[in-house]
Amino acid sequence: MRVAMGIEYDGSPYYGWQVQKHSRNTVQEAVEKALSRVANHPVRVLCAGRTDTGVHGMEQVIHFDTEAYRDERSWVFGANTNLPKSVVVLWAKPISVDFHARFTAERRRYVYVIFNRNVRPTFLSHRTTWEYRSLDVDRMIEAAQCLIGEHDFTSYRALACQAHSPVRVVNDLQLYRRGHFIYMSIEANGFLHHMVRNIAGVLMDIGAGKQPVDWAKTILDHQDRALGGVTAPPYGLYLQKITYPEEFHLPQLPRFDPVW
Repeated sequence: MRVAMGIEYDGSPYYGWQVQKHSRNTVQEAVEKALSRVANHPVRVLCAGRTDTGVHGMEQVIHFDTEAYRDERSWVFGANTNLPKSVVVLWAKPISVDFHARFTAERRRYVYVIFNRNVRPTFLSHRTTWEYRSLDVDRMIEAAQCLIGEHDFTSYRALACQAHSPVRVVNDLQLYRRGHFIYMSIEANGFLHHMVRNIAGVLMDIGAGKQPVDWAKTILDHQDRALGGVTAPPYGLYLQKITYPEEFHLPQLPRFDPVW
C-alpha cells in the first residue's frame, strides 16, 4: 500500500531534508528510521520539496510504499514515538498509487520571516532572519509585483541549480509587517534552488534603500545569476503548504503563519 503523510520539522539541527552520502544528520533520515520501525521493514520516503540546511517545514508532504498494514492513528503515533522532538508527523492517509508527493503537487507555498530591528535576536536567531537595516515594506511590495506570473527565473536561482527549466509561475507574492516581523509569503507551481532566498535578498536591499524599486525587474530581465543579488540566510524560511488535486482528499490543515 502507499501512504501519504504531512510532516512538521524544525530544520535548525539538520543538514536539510535529503539523505546525505557522508552520514550527515537530515530530516529524511530521521523520518525513514522512525517509519522503518513502525513498518518493521526498511522504508524509503519521497517528499514534495527538498529543503536546505536550516529551513523549516510546517507541512512537508511525503509518500512511501509499504508491505505493512497500519491504521492512520498507528502510523502517526508510532512514528512520533520514534522521532526526535524536532520532527513530528501531523497526519497519515492510505492513498492511491497514482499519488506522488512531488509530481502530483500543484502549488507550493513558502513564508520567509524577517526580524527587523537594529539589535540581533536571541531565542529567534534560528527562527527568523535578522535584518538590522530599517526596511520600507511598501517599497518591497512595489518591487515584488514584477515577479508575479510566469517568468524565466534564471537570475533568481542558484548557480548549482539542476532544474531542467528556469521557468516558474508565481501565483501569489505578498509582504506585510507585524511589529518587528516582516513576512514574505510566496506561492508558485514550483521553486528553483535558492529561489525564495534570492528573492528575499533582493527585496531586502530594495527595502533598505540600497537599490531602486525597479532593480528586482532589472535582475529578472538579465536572466543571469551572476548579476543577481545576495542570497538571504535560510533561518527564516518555512515550507508552509503543498497543494494537491482535490481527488486525493488530503487533510486540509488550517493555514497559519509562524508568529511569536
